[in-house]
Amino acid sequence: MKISIPAGVAIGLAALFSLYHLLLASTTLFRVDDVGAVLACMALYAAATGAALFAKGAVLPVWVACFSLATAVMMPVVAAPVAEAGATPGFGTWWIAAVGTLMVIVAVRQRIVFAWVGVSFLVMYTVAWAGPDALGALGVLGSVVWVAIATIFNFVMNRATRTTRDFIRAEQETADWQAAQDAHVFERQFRLSQTTRMALPMLQRIIDSCGDLTDAERTECLHLEQAIRDEIRGRSLLSDDVREEVMRLRRRGAVVQLHDDGGLDELEADDVRRIHAQLADALRQAWDADNVIVRTVPEGSGAAVTVVGLRLDVAASESAALGTAHDDDDDGDEDDSVALWLEIPRHERA
Repeated sequence: MKISIPAGVAIGLAALFSLYHLLLASTTLFRVDDVGAVLACMALYAAATGAALFAKGAVLPVWVACFSLATAVMMPVVAAPVAEAGATPGFGTWWIAAVGTLMVIVAVRQRIVFAWVGVSFLVMYTVAWAGPDALGALGVLGSVVWVAIATIFNFVMNRATRTTRDFIRAEQETADWQAAQDAHVFERQFRLSQTTRMALPMLQRIIDSCGDLTDAERTECLHLEQAIRDEIRGRSLLSDDVREEVMRLRRRGAVVQLHDDGGLDELEADDVRRIHAQLADALRQAWDADNVIVRTVPEGSGAAVTVVGLRLDVAASESAALGTAHDDDDDGDEDDSVALWLEIPRHERA
């Protein structure tokens, strides 16, 4: 964020001051011996001022700053010899105020060193041309004061800009921290409410029976514990239909494993709903599988979810599904077979 007055207002004021100096210079054309020198200074000043005012960027380009400094040096050298050096030279020393105005513009455009070099040359040349007493009479001290004010203004504005930027950064970091805290709180509350909804009936049953549960109820407690784990390990794979089918398989005696590796995080809501529907259908087809493994596929593959159903003993199910079974066990597992293999595409096929 950059603190500044409106650019149009600042450029307009500077342009009016510059035109005023050119207007004063035009009134002296009939009282000087060398009109060409005055016209040349006017053209040079107009070009340098226009370049300094309308150059793009907050900081004045180096070549424009050099051109402005060269103009500030050339104008006194060319215009002073044709001006009347006296106690009240009139508008013949218009170039003094013009150089001051140009250096103020250069200072405001972040080129402080160039501005002070230009106004310092103006002071030294005026002293050499008209003497020290002319500094006040001709307005040279006024130009120095305006450049000093522009320097202080530039320093204050830069400091205010840095302070504002620090405040904005701190505000953004605070907002990010607050958003992260809110997300943690929401996630914790969501997990607690979901766990409570799933486990509350069984917990109430345990309280009512003083812990004297039947074998079926104890088995159901294990199923509920596995369902709660699914909410953590396979969150993006779950929908109401998928939860129902997973519980149906577990109550039948199958082992169901859900692994969410983040492959669905960047998908659109329509694709996620389609994947959930196809996953629920796949679990319905795995009615004769002893072990069902559902895993998301990392982004970059055409498939989003793989579903594997195996007919084998529970101890060997995970190693076989993950491809880590030893070759020596092949002879003993000749009867093992794949009951279901399905890859759900990431995007709907045309």
